[in-house]
Amino acid sequence: MVETIIKDPTEYVITSELFNRYEKNPILTSAEWPYRVNAVFNAGAVRIKDETLLLVRVEDMRGFSHLTIARSKDGKTNWKIDDHPALEPQPDVYPEEIWGIEDPRIMYLEERGEYAITYTAYSSGGPRVSLAITEDFQRFNKIGSIMLSADKNASLFPHKFNGRWALIHRPVPIYHAPRGHIWISYSPDLKHWGNHKLIMRARDGGWWDAERIGLGPPPIKTDEGWLIIYHGVRKTPSGRLYRLGLALLELENPEKVLRRSNEWVFGPRMIYERIGDVPCVTFSCGAIADKRKNELFLYYGAADTTMCLAIGKIDKILEYILSCPKG
Repeated sequence: MVETIIKDPTEYVITSELFNRYEKNPILTSAEWPYRVNAVFNAGAVRIKDETLLLVRVEDMRGFSHLTIARSKDGKTNWKIDDHPALEPQPDVYPEEIWGIEDPRIMYLEERGEYAITYTAYSSGGPRVSLAITEDFQRFNKIGSIMLSADKNASLFPHKFNGRWALIHRPVPIYHAPRGHIWISYSPDLKHWGNHKLIMRARDGGWWDAERIGLGPPPIKTDEGWLIIYHGVRKTPSGRLYRLGLALLELENPEKVLRRSNEWVFGPRMIYERIGDVPCVTFSCGAIADKRKNELFLYYGAADTTMCLAIGKIDKILEYILSCPKG
């Protein structure tokens, strides 16, 4: 990817071939929250009727995270933030949530007429993939942990494949070098999971995604395949860099990677992405594709501190990934 950096007296303005930062970033900060919090970031996203709903990860002043809803008509401005959390940790009922819940991803399940929220429950033994179901984002049914091992970065697909639900996720190695890869698993009922298969590996050596990779927003269905935006991590002398790349999975067989970008397509550049609680992080859990407008709204957490937005043209994104090497 080629990026143009235009010098400004106070800031660098970045224009990208694929994703352009919203000029009023950050779109949500802790200062706007109706109750006292430390940071707001890594939101799941969905368009419901005539508004965009973000399910925002909120870190409280103790260091524990919960999830709160923010709404906007245009998905950019005039956010209305609920004055109470939508989902909170319940360690008495779900002991895997003892250290908080975070990083939600939202998928509408066509067959069930419900929204599935996959999120990370942070247990004393590490992160766990958990699931909650809702019809209206007012009442939530927590299913609980659906993966046994340390695991995170999970999302369902919107429909079944050969009678089974499919889940993309990233198991977390514990007893050896912490390199994480992307897997897919299947379930007949959203509770019992098996047929686990590794579909994308973190690369070796000096690559931008060499240390570990994980799913960003939920899979996006296109005529060309399932568009995957994933994060890659590279360890540097000054810390870890979190950047975003692209992949394309086959529509009927999502185990098959058709294309994968060699380059990252979005990464920390602006001051609000480089300075924060966790520096040099651009991390996305939610995106909204508007095919009528040919726009993809990419919602991302910046430096684990604020919520931001970047916008891309769907046709340009697909043109780019189709030019990338075969998976």
